[in-house]
Parts: sequence; C-alpha cells; structure tokens
Amino acid sequence: MRRLGRSPMDYDTLDQLLRPGAERDAPRERVTGALEDIASGKRELRAVRHPLGFLCLPLVRDGARGVCVHLFESGSGAEPTAAPMHAHSWELRSYVLYGRVGNLPVRVTDGGDGATHRVFEVVSAPSGVDELRPTSRLVRSEPGPAHSSVSGETYALPAGEFHATVVAAGEPAATLVLGRSLPGHTDLSLGPLHGRRHRTMRRLCAAEHTERTVRTALRRIHAEQRE
Repeated sequence: MRRLGRSPMDYDTLDQLLRPGAERDAPRERVTGALEDIASGKRELRAVRHPLGFLCLPLVRDGARGVCVHLFESGSGAEPTAAPMHAHSWELRSYVLYGRVGNLPVRVTDGGDGATHRVFEVVSAPSGVDELRPTSRLVRSEPGPAHSSVSGETYALPAGEFHATVVAAGEPAATLVLGRSLPGHTDLSLGPLHGRRHRTMRRLCAAEHTERTVRTALRRIHAEQRE
C-alpha cells in the first residue's frame, strides 16, 4: 500500500480526502501520523471523555471548523443523564477508521397530545460543562432504521438532523470526524416530557490513559492497513 508522507493535519486536506472518488485508505493514512505523535507523547493532547461514552481527540480547531477522532472502546457506557438522540449545530462527515458504526436517524414532528419527548437546548461551556435546558417544544420521535458504515466508509449528517450513534457492545470502533458549525443552528437533544434542566460533563483523561488508548487504536488501524 502506498503510504502518505507525514504532513500537518489540516481541515482542507482531509475535506478533500473524504470526498467521493478519493482513495479509500487515504484518510486513515493521513491521521496515523497525528495519532503516533500523541501515543509517543510528542504531542501533548489529552482525550476528552464524552457523556455519551466515547473518547474524543480534538486534533484541529480552525474557527468554525474542526477535526476530531472518536474512539468507541468496549466497556465505555454513556452517563445515565446523557441524551443519545441529538442534533448538532454543525454539519459533519465521519470516516470509519476501524470497526462498524451505525447512524440511527430520528424523525421529529410537533407532538401535541401525542408527544413523546421534549426538545432541550444544549449550551456548552469551555470548562466542559454541558447544560441541557428544556424548551417549550414537544415532539413525537420516530427512529428510522440504522445505517451502518464499516472501515473505510464515510457518512455525512447535515446540521439540525436528529440522530443517535449506535456501536455494538464489545466491538471497538473509531471515526475521523470533520465538523463545520453553521450560523443559525443550536445544539439540541431529546429528553423526557417532564425533564428538568440538568448538566453533563465532558472530562479530560489523564495523559497516560490517553497515550495508552491511542496506542491501542493505532494497533487496530495498522491491522486494517495490512488487510
């Protein structure tokens, strides 16, 4: 397999590599160097444990644009108060580095007497605290069939579309995620009809834990490259 030289991570290059017609393995090749720097301690970056149970490695922040790697490890569950059905204020494209990741679309309509959920606004602070504020909007939610993407495949989600990410228990997976915030959109989630304002926390992992986890992810990526 042709290996790409180690180059700085940047949004525009990865954006092109995730377009239709690009080499299938190119995004995986491009991100490997960045992960090796983290695993060796050359780059000081600590993973963030998301309330939904995955680890986030924020590789690039470029104004309204960003690049992350999401690691779904076995034994990592979501917090009890986390809201799995949510809508981002940013559009995303996600490339599966290894494993299988399902995207479950959720159709919502104004509910009235038949409402199943209340819409919550999610306000995130730099400290890592996410405050979920109940709105007056009641909706009916209808989850559709999940669409699974496997290693080397890319899927996209527009801003404002409710969905949930589904990863089978005990089956590790990782994705390279490109996100671009759009004006006029707010992060939202679906919660109980009578749910109250509450908070969840995105927590920094220790450097040692981050490096160990990334080394494990790299072994899985290298296994994919050998196949």
